[in-house]
Amino acid sequence: MDSLTSKLRLKIIVIRRDNIGDLVCTTPIFHALRLRYPDAHICALVNSYNVDVLRNNPDINEIYAYTKAKHREKGETVLGVYISRLRLFAKIRRQHFDYAIIAGAHFIPRALRLARMIRPRHILGFTESDQSGSRYIDIGIPYTQPHPMHEVEDIFRLLAPLGIEGKPPETRVIPESTELVEAQKKLRHNGLTTSDGVIGVHISARKISQRWPATRFAELIQKLHELHGRQFILFWSPGDENNPLHPGDDSKAKEIMDAVQNVPILAYPTHQLRALIGGLSLCDIVICSDGGAMHLAAGLGKPILCFFGKSDAARWHPWGVPHRVLQPASREVNDISVEDAMTSFASLLNDISSQAPEC
Repeated sequence: MDSLTSKLRLKIIVIRRDNIGDLVCTTPIFHALRLRYPDAHICALVNSYNVDVLRNNPDINEIYAYTKAKHREKGETVLGVYISRLRLFAKIRRQHFDYAIIAGAHFIPRALRLARMIRPRHILGFTESDQSGSRYIDIGIPYTQPHPMHEVEDIFRLLAPLGIEGKPPETRVIPESTELVEAQKKLRHNGLTTSDGVIGVHISARKISQRWPATRFAELIQKLHELHGRQFILFWSPGDENNPLHPGDDSKAKEIMDAVQNVPILAYPTHQLRALIGGLSLCDIVICSDGGAMHLAAGLGKPILCFFGKSDAARWHPWGVPHRVLQPASREVNDISVEDAMTSFASLLNDISSQAPEC
């Protein structure tokens, strides 16, 4: 391994095929690799659903994205998806990577299959004794958890064989310049400005246990405006809530907007991930449930008030930014009151104020 790591142009590809939040939690790996091997050719293999998380990341030389069949575009066939994937992997193999890192907790058979298709000199990943496929990982780390860990900390351990240890850096997400300009334009068009402070409120959540009612979002927005004079951007996944494939929150957003007509607020449905990243980048603080938007906000360096339902807050809380977690004993976000949210928001503001540098 020493002969490989001493190369001037080491080639490393990091594989993460999971959801948005998982990929955000992987960005510290790219940054640590860049710091340790500044001249290396560092790449990512992700899917078309989460690829925007890594756009413009200066730690990455090239991003390879494949499309899962369930994420194919309208009019695109399943056969077409697989043909494109084969072409992509043929292109990646020609790069002759030194290391393929399977970024994810536990042994991940599907990611291992992708790594083997790349044909790197070495595959680095977690192994488990009861998984026969572990034998294909030649630089294996037996998966054990000596104590509860955040997702970022857990997968960061994969870098130990490459001489990288210690506390992981912050997560990192960088907005597209065009999306940032578009978000600023929408804000101005609605008579709002970032100079007065903007609170981002994201109301969508995939899990039912993570969903807070529209009436409480509206009441919280109203009270925060009255108390702090802030402006707001309301984010949500667009669409009909009854759509079985891609349920949206158009009706929930309308209910909230109708209830806060006297509040300076911009309605911001996000059809694409890059639009959500651009909009969140304009916010000073973000209020949301656990999920992809929360991790994006953390990657953008935003303080966060987050609602947790039936998920592990110790493992998935915002990494590297001031935050407050609200998780009721019932593990149902619906049981969080507006008063609870107001109290936690005030505590978060105090935390932010105490960390601000003195002039």
